[in-house]
Amino acid sequence: MQRARCYLLGERAVVLELEPPVSLESQQRIWGLNQRLQSDAGVLEVIPGMNNITLILRDPQQNALDAIERLQRWWEESEAQLPASRLVEIPVIYGGEYGPDLAVVAEHAGLTPAQVVELHSSCDYVVFFVGFQPGFPYLGGLDPRLHIPRRAEPRVTVPAGSVGIGGSQTGVYPLASPGGWQLLGQTRTALFDPLKQPPTLLRPGDSVRFVPQQEGVC
Repeated sequence: MQRARCYLLGERAVVLELEPPVSLESQQRIWGLNQRLQSDAGVLEVIPGMNNITLILRDPQQNALDAIERLQRWWEESEAQLPASRLVEIPVIYGGEYGPDLAVVAEHAGLTPAQVVELHSSCDYVVFFVGFQPGFPYLGGLDPRLHIPRRAEPRVTVPAGSVGIGGSQTGVYPLASPGGWQLLGQTRTALFDPLKQPPTLLRPGDSVRFVPQQEGVC
């Protein structure tokens, strides 16, 4: 079992943080702990993250130290939760103006751009959690040959729908924003729509498959 530490964050929050590495098994246990904590009367909000979970307490002055002790104990007792999973296919236009870092990733991996596209689109990824932006999926399962550090200088603006790699993960920017991930391509699939219910396309536990498309098809 991965070691975990609990600590106070600000005046109202308690965090349980796991040691690296990130794994699907640990994320499944975090999902299970999240489900258990939803019914805790002392907890105002539960925020599952990547290798961590944060509790916002209703009465932090009375409950903070007790929450740390209980959270540590509950983690040790926690079991994996396997949520209902859907396979969501996301069409992507790779390279060119849509994927300005494709050649950089290829050079880093010692591959051709076509081989990078083939590797990136050849497996099903798992949504570990959704964060950073509304609907932004952090996807596990990236081929180790494609692991690459984030850009030394983040871009001021990354277009909505950009598909990128950050370290050992891949993901999609639902909205235009600054960002430092290496961009491989772009999709026109909306990952966040505030007028829909739920507004996010993906949820933790879903599987995602990227499908290469030609320009004008995606």
